[in-house]
Amino acid sequence: MSSPAANSSSTRRAVLTAAPAVILVLLVLGAALIMVGLQSLGLMPVFGEPQLSLNAWADSTSLLESAGVSVYIATLSTVLSAGLGLLIAVYALTAGRGGRLVAAVSAATIPIPHLVASGAIGLLLADAGFLARLFGMPEGFPQLVATQWWTAVILEFAWKESAFVALVILGSISRSAMALSETASTLGASAWQRFCHVILPLARLPLVVSGLVVFVYTLGSYESPWLLGPLAPEPLSVRAVRLFGSTQLSARPEAMATALTSVVIAVLAIAVGLLLVRRSGDRS
Repeated sequence: MSSPAANSSSTRRAVLTAAPAVILVLLVLGAALIMVGLQSLGLMPVFGEPQLSLNAWADSTSLLESAGVSVYIATLSTVLSAGLGLLIAVYALTAGRGGRLVAAVSAATIPIPHLVASGAIGLLLADAGFLARLFGMPEGFPQLVATQWWTAVILEFAWKESAFVALVILGSISRSAMALSETASTLGASAWQRFCHVILPLARLPLVVSGLVVFVYTLGSYESPWLLGPLAPEPLSVRAVRLFGSTQLSARPEAMATALTSVVIAVLAIAVGLLLVRRSGDRS
């Protein structure tokens, strides 16, 4: 068993090794955020004289509505992808050859760009799409694309990101879970008991970490909400891209305010996720 002094020395060495890369990232990210903040306040305009202004933040109702839509999409997408990813990982660990096949098929979806996946989901779930024609329901098929509930967007994120969650869980616990599960089975534990007392405690930490990554990614993703969502209200990502690409350069501060709002929400989510990771690590 390693001593506290050895653990402290190892931790210090790891921090010093990672410090140059972390400092560089913080400098670049900090400079970018400072520039975004200054532009949103009118202190770094595209044209004209710098002048402090809160006009970009004046439409707080629309900004809060966009933030609410983004958090709603990201939260539901994270919950669904985490649950589906956990099921895929458990099946891959316990089903032998069939489980390995499911894991391979699931991992094959990861390189597919979200733009391509969104187009495929749209063709599949649209009112006149493949499923509507397959079931002979061109008029009675439920509306899933461009609805106020963002159903197609959430399903696309859940499908794509569940493979990522499953891959993280399998990469983290596959060896230890298999050995401990076999030991528990030898001692008479049922499949449900092995899941609750062996696999789930091991998967808790990678599940939280991958879920945090999925939340932050879906919060800032643009393609799927733009292709599969309704025109209004806009998520933060779609609103920021629309304003940034506007022919009116006076909309640039508003675009920066929208992007900065998305960053603030992501930072808060990361803080909560790190707290959950720490608590999960303390329990294990």
